[in-house]
Amino acid sequence: MSYEAAVHAQAIELDKLVLEMTAAAGAGHPSTGLSLGHIITVLMYSTMRYSPDYPDYPSSDRLVLSEGHAVPIVYAAACKLGIMVGKDPANRRRLKPEDAKTLREWNSELDGHPNPMEGFPFFDAATGSLGQGLSVAAGLGQAARIDGIDKRIYCIIGDGESREGQIAEALDFIIDHKLTNVLPLFNCNEFGQTDRVSPQQSADRIKAKLEAFGYDVRVIDGHAPAQIRAVFDEFEKRSNDPSAKVLAVVAKTVKGWGCPSLHGGGWHGKPAEGEALKRAMSEMDDRRLELTSALASSDQFTIQPPKEMPEKPSKNTDLPSFTSVMKKLDMESVLHSGKLATRRAYGIALRALGQVNDRVVVLDADVSNSTFADMFRKDAALTNRFVECKIGEQNMYSVAAGMSAAGKIPFCSTFAKFVTRGYDQIEMAINSGANLKIIGSHAGISLASDGPSQMSLPDIAWFRALSTMRDHRGNPGCYILQPSDAFAAYALTGVMAEYEGACYMRTLRPDTEFLYNDETVFNLGGFEVLQEGRDILLVAAGYMVHEANKALDLLDQAGISATLVDAYSIPFDTDKMLDLANANGGYIVTLEDNYGASLGSAVADALTQGGEGFTLEQMFVKRIPKSAKTPGEMLKMCGLTAADIKATVERVLQVA
Repeated sequence: MSYEAAVHAQAIELDKLVLEMTAAAGAGHPSTGLSLGHIITVLMYSTMRYSPDYPDYPSSDRLVLSEGHAVPIVYAAACKLGIMVGKDPANRRRLKPEDAKTLREWNSELDGHPNPMEGFPFFDAATGSLGQGLSVAAGLGQAARIDGIDKRIYCIIGDGESREGQIAEALDFIIDHKLTNVLPLFNCNEFGQTDRVSPQQSADRIKAKLEAFGYDVRVIDGHAPAQIRAVFDEFEKRSNDPSAKVLAVVAKTVKGWGCPSLHGGGWHGKPAEGEALKRAMSEMDDRRLELTSALASSDQFTIQPPKEMPEKPSKNTDLPSFTSVMKKLDMESVLHSGKLATRRAYGIALRALGQVNDRVVVLDADVSNSTFADMFRKDAALTNRFVECKIGEQNMYSVAAGMSAAGKIPFCSTFAKFVTRGYDQIEMAINSGANLKIIGSHAGISLASDGPSQMSLPDIAWFRALSTMRDHRGNPGCYILQPSDAFAAYALTGVMAEYEGACYMRTLRPDTEFLYNDETVFNLGGFEVLQEGRDILLVAAGYMVHEANKALDLLDQAGISATLVDAYSIPFDTDKMLDLANANGGYIVTLEDNYGASLGSAVADALTQGGEGFTLEQMFVKRIPKSAKTPGEMLKMCGLTAADIKATVERVLQVA
């Protein structure tokens, strides 16, 4: 049998399995899957270098399915090929064709949209929230370049999906970094969910856009095996040559290929059932007879294995002390000054981390001279692990998810205000199990003069929502860290690198006084008691710890004995916090420089769990701020000065 006939036959086998599995599930997107049957057959049966026995082997070629709703076609191939699945790498099992019928069941590895953390390690990241997959592919390609691995990454993007702005960010990034090892492939089947795609997403217009970005574009018939193989062969020849022009593919396909009854609109996300299924299967059989006289089986194709990964010797990754690094950088005078901005301490920690841990990579969104991530870039030995993402934060987080899947520890830095642009991307990365470290600089109202357009105010509330659930490893979905001084920021950067999972750390623009030293131990879930009292508990974080410190003197003068906690981590140790609340008569005031539903709400939840009687007053930003010349003026505008804290405490305690 010719290669072309074998591909047609195998693609039709997979297409029929797609129809059956979506019918069994009563859900799914069979028509989109059918538009990709030939492309997936050529990819998974004869183009990609990988092993069905070890689908996540680090040097394997990778497939990122950005249009994640098309995943049944990949599952069909995986079931036919016997790809290994399972959440535990040491206890995996081989897929069988009958497993296709478990699509979307709660205990099945075949989730409704791709997710490696659900036991399907052939994929690297969760996709399905459209527009993100090309960035993930770029991250995989960038990591392969850093490691010197000959790995090819294929990314399939829907034509309707291509309207998402993040696709443009990723296309720019791939050209900027000359990632010839990444192949964007646009599946142009002409239909979205509701109707035809816009003329702006037609195959011809996508081709023109890609050429304007700087790509060498090939337009193919996505159901013509010879054309598919030819373009993949061309990609192979240039994939390991950064000096070559980056290739992109526009594949013209038919949504519901092989089944005229499923063509056109009205079938997106709708499985064929009953008589509709019988008709579609009959149409597919007719198509098979038209294109080939026999069925091909998977043994007619040869899957090339990946290259063997060399073993790397383990090395010490302990972060040296802050004081020793400052001396090494000739910054001893800063230590003597007694104050330093936490954003700068973060940059110092990054540089020190990079020197001892070769898994650490740093991504920044064109603000590295403000986040101080440029301290990492300026070290000649670390430059190749610094990834400039320009002003494209959403792309940055998804690139980081790809780099994490390739074994890196990505630190993503930008202004905390701009972190909020990537909420969806961050959540998808967490769903993927990404080892993501997010740093938001210039956080809270202490930014002052730049005004609210540059301030992060709802960020803690959003990240705190993620902290209340458990990830696939059983840990909090995300730790939120708010260091109040340079020693804390430095140490917590190291703690983040040691932890496998997502973290968000806020850093500040103003210099803040040192509260700690090298002997202080910081842990995820921990907090520090700065002063012990008996009348009331003050719980503060970040910049507000310093204002609370000032309030302690005012309270002492008023005869009020207060305990001050630096709650640098959310979640925190609930039992210890309750013990402190009880030791202070059950009176608590929380202090934060952002909108509510944040630290104060976390403390409120802890008190509720305690089941005892407490009085809690939450102090936070309760108005939209405007510019002010100093942090002090901003605190006064928002009612968060030391005097305001004293007045609130007196009201809570009913003293005057």
